[in-house]
Amino acid sequence: MTEHVTEKDVRAIAEYARIGLADGELPQMTADLNAIIDSLAPITEYDLEGVEPTFHPIGDLSNVMRDDIEQPSFTQEQALENAPAQQEGSFLIPSILGGGDAR
Repeated sequence: MTEHVTEKDVRAIAEYARIGLADGELPQMTADLNAIIDSLAPITEYDLEGVEPTFHPIGDLSNVMRDDIEQPSFTQEQALENAPAQQEGSFLIPSILGGGDAR
């Protein structure tokens, strides 16, 4: 098995990713990562001459969202008409932090 990454590399990757690795786990993780990299070796055997790189697996995928078109909406009065309580044009709700009085 080829050593693609060293224990020093694995420790640096773990620190960067904020993964806690004990000293005893480091050799096994290094061996596992090197085995994973080795398992990808057959990919290098494909003839990719003339193949354009893609940045999305579906090719020329464009924005599939609808256009953002302004449309008439509720007025403030309509939005507040079913509110159990309101104050100065806003919903009046019970406080969830502290004394329990409405805010």
